[in-house]
Amino acid sequence: MMAWIPVVLLAVPLLGALMLLIAPRALHPVLRPYGLILSAVTLAASLVLVAAFDYGRPAAIQYELDLPWVPGLGMRFHLGVDGISLPLITLTALLTFLCFVYLCWGRGTAREFMNARPRALVFTLLVLEVGMIGTFLALDLLLFFVFFEIVLIPMYFLIGIWGGDGRRAASVKFILYTLLGSVVMLLGLLLVWAQAGTLDIVALNASHGAGMSRSVQILAFVAIGAGLAVKTPMWPLHTWLPDAHTEAPTVGSVLLAGVLLKMGTYGFARIAIPVLPEGAEAAAPWLGAFAVVGIVYGALACLAQRDLKRMIAYSSIGHMGFVLLGFATLTPVGTNGALFANVAHGLITGLLFFLAGAIKERHHTADMPALGGGLLARLPRLGSLLTFAAIASLGLPGLAGFWGEMLALLGAFQPADALPRGLFLTYMVIGGLGAVLTAAYFLVMLSRVTHGRPRAADEAETGPAADTATDAATDAATDTGPAR
Repeated sequence: MMAWIPVVLLAVPLLGALMLLIAPRALHPVLRPYGLILSAVTLAASLVLVAAFDYGRPAAIQYELDLPWVPGLGMRFHLGVDGISLPLITLTALLTFLCFVYLCWGRGTAREFMNARPRALVFTLLVLEVGMIGTFLALDLLLFFVFFEIVLIPMYFLIGIWGGDGRRAASVKFILYTLLGSVVMLLGLLLVWAQAGTLDIVALNASHGAGMSRSVQILAFVAIGAGLAVKTPMWPLHTWLPDAHTEAPTVGSVLLAGVLLKMGTYGFARIAIPVLPEGAEAAAPWLGAFAVVGIVYGALACLAQRDLKRMIAYSSIGHMGFVLLGFATLTPVGTNGALFANVAHGLITGLLFFLAGAIKERHHTADMPALGGGLLARLPRLGSLLTFAAIASLGLPGLAGFWGEMLALLGAFQPADALPRGLFLTYMVIGGLGAVLTAAYFLVMLSRVTHGRPRAADEAETGPAADTATDAATDAATDTGPAR
């Protein structure tokens, strides 16, 4: 009855992007609110999903739309929502809306938005939203792959055009890594199609690998898992992430951490594990090993960072490690913990990148020692929000960051019967150590940025504050010139 809602979620941003191509001059005067209004409509449609969803049947596909797409190949335009995809769809719509809010009212970014190809920026974000939401709605393997790939090009341009000084190298590295991972994943999807004879994800989930031998399942899981691991990103396929986050504009970092990383972990929950259960069982110890290495590696890398955005980027590697560890346990507890941690990380890290962008705009640097500390004294609201987000991310009990990671560790304490419990107990201990290190690097960051005494007035005159004042005066003089 309500199958039109997934269509609205895709059609609103898609038609909005097409209108920018068809009537660019007519829309130019209203570019500032244009993307904001469209993203608000998309967010409202996602909230209708949340309100009307039947929570008594969370595993059932709801709002289903199934139409022929390419009949000769058996491909169908099959969309639907269940308890796994619903929170991710809403998260995507919310973060995209907040990105447009930030562009409309952010300080430095507002000038960038109006002066640096504003039509192209709105178009890029709308196409990106289509790909992200479509990935979570798709119930056909190749349709999933199409939406999965749509996001790569707009994110490449978002980093390469509106990013920092090293944007070109970061965008090229991003596209090369993700495209290579996508090629490997496509081979795995085609192998599943050839063996199972269908592309329908619902039918594949119901069959639980029937018709595929154990060796085929292992091969397909490794191929699909490798492609998803690049997007997650899983250690050691993570090296594109810090550069992409550091050079991306604030809205790019928010969507990259808040949504794009979730597309990789969502693929494990939607396709790799339920469709290939024997392959998942064989690969789970290895997946858990890479996960806990990523947890510890990400935390140690964060302790060594000076740049605030780069530190938050490395923290994502550790947090995604907990998500992968939850999936590797192959238990309901671990899987639910992974899904919860997915959404919590998107909200918390999105907030952290918004705050890091605000700090960089005010001080023209994200270098923590150069910021000089004392943010709570100079900008108490900004400093308080940063403190809250950091405490949530380090996993304080009672906040969102705690529950997913704790359930992932609990799943490792009692993994699936077919998995070696002693090995997963070791993973649980290492993951617990990573949680302690997570608290350590966030507390170090807060001591460098928010706490302490502000710079003395004479020191501030030659520091970032003076640079900010000089730049503001220069901007004002520049802005008044053309107006005359």
